[in-house]
Amino acid sequence: MIPADDGPLPGAAGRRADVPIPVRHPARGLLTGVVLVLLAMAVHGLVTNARYQWPVVWHYFFSAEILSGLLRTLELTALAMIVATVLGIALALMRQSGSRVVSLTASGYIWFFRGTPLLVQLIFWYNITALYPRLSIGIPFGPALLRGNANSLVGAFAVAVIGLGLNEGAYMCEVVRGGLLAVEKGQVEAATALGMTGQLTFRKVVFPQAIRVMIPAVGNELIGMLKYTSLVSVIALPELLYSAQIIYTQTFQTMPLLIVASLWYLLVTTVLTVGQRYAERYYGRGITGTAAS
Repeated sequence: MIPADDGPLPGAAGRRADVPIPVRHPARGLLTGVVLVLLAMAVHGLVTNARYQWPVVWHYFFSAEILSGLLRTLELTALAMIVATVLGIALALMRQSGSRVVSLTASGYIWFFRGTPLLVQLIFWYNITALYPRLSIGIPFGPALLRGNANSLVGAFAVAVIGLGLNEGAYMCEVVRGGLLAVEKGQVEAATALGMTGQLTFRKVVFPQAIRVMIPAVGNELIGMLKYTSLVSVIALPELLYSAQIIYTQTFQTMPLLIVASLWYLLVTTVLTVGQRYAERYYGRGITGTAAS
């Protein structure tokens, strides 16, 4: 016997059986509404609150003092990251050294620079002349070949680059080491079986693959370095933040100048973020799912 067809279910009139019924999310809609209201309130406050002094912000946005400070911030970021990258690669190789003394030395360096605040390190390096008023280069326990006054050799800019680079080198070491450990040991063994030397294996096999893993972390460290440069304002180096501080100590327009500095930081960070994504796509070619992301 064929069962009788009772017709469509209630509420399903005019709907095909193979069409999925959308799931309703009332909580999601409520949350979206709340977020939109808060965003509208924030934008309204930014536009209508005269205390932001937007005309003052745009007046100083392209001023010579601010642009000079921005250029110095970019120089600090680039030079400190170069120092940190070279130092990080060296420390990562030292960590993987078969010599226990070399490995422990690298570990001690990382322990010290990651365990003390960057601000304290900058102040320490700025006052290093209290411990070493004269610098010399020569043979250990022997005669000095070069001598010089520390105050004349180590200025605020050099202190900033050294302080930022030495601190960031400890973090870059872990980034590089993580990338090196991500390379399969079998590929190193295959390169060795083909007669490749250790240095050639590192340059042609290990490092090109490790850099794919390191790019996102290096990009984050670069963006972090850009913001860490604001700490050198404590040693009176006129980078972006300190340039803004110099202006508002004279005009007493504190908030507009802080907004100017913040907008420039946001702009440069956005550019670096876009560059990081292009670098990830470039070095990620050939990996499934990377090109389409």
